[in-house]
Amino acid sequence: MKTIRFTALSAIVISLLMIAAAEAGVIRPQDKSGQDYVPTGKGWGVPAVGNPGQKGGKGGGGGGGPKTTSNGINYHGGPVMLGTTNVYYIWYGDWSTNNAVPILTNLAQSLGGSPYYNINTSYYDGGNNKVSNSVAAPSSTVDSYSRGTALGDTDIQGIVTDAISSGSLPKDSNGVYVVLTSQDVNETSGFCTQYCGWHTHASILGKDTKFAFVGDAARCPSACSAQTASSPNDNIGADAMASVIAHETAEMVTDPDLNAWYDRRGYENADKCAWKFGTTYKTANGSYANMNLGGMDYLIQQNWENANGGNCVLSYP
Repeated sequence: MKTIRFTALSAIVISLLMIAAAEAGVIRPQDKSGQDYVPTGKGWGVPAVGNPGQKGGKGGGGGGGPKTTSNGINYHGGPVMLGTTNVYYIWYGDWSTNNAVPILTNLAQSLGGSPYYNINTSYYDGGNNKVSNSVAAPSSTVDSYSRGTALGDTDIQGIVTDAISSGSLPKDSNGVYVVLTSQDVNETSGFCTQYCGWHTHASILGKDTKFAFVGDAARCPSACSAQTASSPNDNIGADAMASVIAHETAEMVTDPDLNAWYDRRGYENADKCAWKFGTTYKTANGSYANMNLGGMDYLIQQNWENANGGNCVLSYP
């Protein structure tokens, strides 16, 4: 999950783009017993169940400690997503006059094969099978306010379930389903106050299904957008959402069941680099970007490489 920042960057300075802004939902330090934390998918950890080091999270398994690395993030025994990851957008609300659709569709179509997405190939499962640098965007669907404009976490799962059960989207074990809500829609468990997006998994129609929520950052640009005066594609909300989508996708493929890769604070890979952008360049409209994907400029947060001692980077190796 990508937590919010409290410091507005409307008067943006290049050096500030490289600094992580203050985040809500700060992970608590380990308690006096040395208890480890497990991820919630919302950017903060909770104490692991049982003994320190026990596998946990919503999809946690049994006991046993993590496989530690020297890269600042550890493997806890759960699966990663292998092969091509299929990204399915569910456009919830009203996107009819918003050019977010081509901006974010291009992102999903262009992430795979990029030096940026290749960072995820530094993650692997217990059989040393690595995440692939392969992403597809086979289809998407629209949901016109089936559950109103005030959504809870269970509504997000329900929206995904409805899209699959109706045949609007396929039931795909290699799919990640991203619910994108328009500016007039609120996620009442903490959108704009605690997070900008989140991910989790659930059994949907008998299949372990990975899904995420990402709201339109135009609802709260000072909390969820790094740039509030202009953005690379002239859509402050959508350009900010692009970074959140990249964040949640990275976490869904490396920690899909919340029991694979995270650190002792319960931070997943993208959590460790939230609001860090690395080297940027100025675009024609005066905003900043740090990568070009499919012919469009984006400002996408860095991701944590599970190699070379661990670091926030924009490409791998």
